[in-house]
Amino acid sequence: MEAERLIEAGRRALAGSRGAPDVMAEAWQAQALARAVGSRLALCGPVELRSEARALGEIGAGCAALDHPAVLSGGARAAQLSGIADVRPTLAGLALLLGEAGIALVGVACDTGEDGMYWQCIEAMDAADESLDRVHGMLRRLAERERERDGPYGGIRGPAPSAAGP
Repeated sequence: MEAERLIEAGRRALAGSRGAPDVMAEAWQAQALARAVGSRLALCGPVELRSEARALGEIGAGCAALDHPAVLSGGARAAQLSGIADVRPTLAGLALLLGEAGIALVGVACDTGEDGMYWQCIEAMDAADESLDRVHGMLRRLAERERERDGPYGGIRGPAPSAAGP
């Protein structure tokens, strides 16, 4: 499935989450998708994004809080990733998903009375925040590339030469 569709599916699932276990499972799904997108872009994305993308692909790997049993039994949505049609909207959507996951995790951390769940939320929030920083970095690089390509006139290369001459 294309990345933007997976991101939208994740956003809908996160919005429909009820209770701490569901939110934790969807936060895990969001992080797994961020890693998958990062890994894909590191291999075949724009050259200027590959370093940040590689780092995104490694965030949270092996994190106990992200190995949520509810997700492990059903599998990661990210395993369905078939491609990235357009990098900018994919990264923008991923930024939204990660931000929403972070906010949902704050809610769970504030409401839980269980020490273990609290620290799992903190660990998952850290991973989502670090991933979001990487995604924002890649979006900035894309914007810089567009500014360099368009030049100081925003795509207009300066005044057109006069046909009449001096």
